[in-house]
Amino acid sequence: MIPKSHPRYESLITRDKIVDGVKQGITSTQGLIAQGRGEAFDYLIGEKTTHSALHAEKTAAAMLLLAKKPVISVNGNVAALVPEEIIRLSEAVNAPLEVNLFYRTEDRRNKIIKHLRSLGAKNIRTKTDALVPGIEHERAKVDSSGIFSADVVLVPLEDGDRCKALVDMGKTVIAIDLNPLSRTAQTANVTIVDNVVRAIPNMTRFADELGRSDKDELHKLVEEFDNKKNLADAIDNISKHLSSSK
Repeated sequence: MIPKSHPRYESLITRDKIVDGVKQGITSTQGLIAQGRGEAFDYLIGEKTTHSALHAEKTAAAMLLLAKKPVISVNGNVAALVPEEIIRLSEAVNAPLEVNLFYRTEDRRNKIIKHLRSLGAKNIRTKTDALVPGIEHERAKVDSSGIFSADVVLVPLEDGDRCKALVDMGKTVIAIDLNPLSRTAQTANVTIVDNVVRAIPNMTRFADELGRSDKDELHKLVEEFDNKKNLADAIDNISKHLSSSK
């Protein structure tokens, strides 16, 4: 039992969730490595949501609300870290969830779907009857009525080649990636440089607020967003945090 007084409490709880995910068979062992890499970058931004990340999260919520066919991609780490939160976001923006895995087995995919349903998820795309062009691994397999036909896809904790393939298909891709220099971050239309455990609840809150707004306001928010500037701001935030820590 980790005491709440521990200075690394939140971080240790997050690690435990990933370990539990591996034990449940919903997270791959490689997901442990990905979590550690992300945590290292979270240190660099001060383990907080920056102003530029908040702006990206608000823009992403607006994009999902405006989308005709939004879809939220879910992998093992997302299912372990923020399952209830991703379900709430799905409901807030009326976007189905679709399990899509790099280290894929049917058993793990089915366990994630069952896990999400046990927590109340009702809108899940479960077919694998289409292939994303340009991908030669398991993540190419998608639902024809889900990711394949979506106009906006949220891909938290993504690998860069699929992100590029989705953009090449003409989709608007929203990525959550703590590394602003990654292929995913550089390829996505909107990159949220934040920890997924903070980003998803923030997006849901923005979706609830923006759901009452005029569509013109949402379009203005999306049209004025500049992802290159957003990524530059994220890198600048890292530099400032490192300088202030000396």
